[in-house]
Amino acid sequence: MATDIFARIEHSRTADEVVHQIEVLVLEGILRVGDRLPGERELAKQFDVSRPILREALKVLEGRGLLNTQHGGGTFVADVIGQVFTRPVMELIARHQKATLDYLEYRREVEGVTAEFAARRATEADRALLTRIITSMKAAHQKDDFEEEAGIDVEFHNAIGECAHNIILLHTLRSCYRLLAEGVFYNRALVYNLPGARDQLLAQHVAIYDAVMAANPDAARRAAQAHIDFVSRAMTDAERSGDWERVSKLRLQQRAPDLSDNTKTSNQTQTEAAE
Repeated sequence: MATDIFARIEHSRTADEVVHQIEVLVLEGILRVGDRLPGERELAKQFDVSRPILREALKVLEGRGLLNTQHGGGTFVADVIGQVFTRPVMELIARHQKATLDYLEYRREVEGVTAEFAARRATEADRALLTRIITSMKAAHQKDDFEEEAGIDVEFHNAIGECAHNIILLHTLRSCYRLLAEGVFYNRALVYNLPGARDQLLAQHVAIYDAVMAANPDAARRAAQAHIDFVSRAMTDAERSGDWERVSKLRLQQRAPDLSDNTKTSNQTQTEAAE
């Protein structure tokens, strides 16, 4: 990761100042889950504080659950997103179909607002990052690499959330996408495998991207909501076709013995007739 995101502390060089700066970096989504901080010597140099002050600050942040220090392995940003939905809540959500419908309804409205804000607020650096992500998405699409494309899908939506420059939206959406990435609501592979779905999904992401790049808030909102509407329909179609296949296989399995007996009887009758 880049090491120039940490700024020299100009005035009172205290642990509180270091704590505040790192907290803001986590809050703004600049430091993300799993990011490794520079080594103690380098970090103290960038903050321009003594190593005892830095150690005190890191200890405070670890106590607040924002950092994890691995003995001999460095200091990392903790899994702060996972704490939004606890494991029992995630498992509870996964067991109830209504939660999936509510999830998509929620995403439709929130992502519409997020895309609208992104179109209004995206900076040149934001647009550069979005362009890099959409280029990678197109490349993964050409390779027909589902895993890579699905991963970039989540990264794209996270980036739109970052472009909105609203801290609450940013962390709320990240928690939602965590549930999506872990397959809590539905199996994305089923949706991707529907005929023509991958092409349509790519086109929808490009439409969101184009609207944000053009600074068109209305178009961005519509594109984001149309994307979720499609996902909702595709998910229903995938579940229905999957259920049809399951029922058809059970019918075939159940009737196979009868069909076999009927075939034997028919063959026997034809033989007797020939004799």
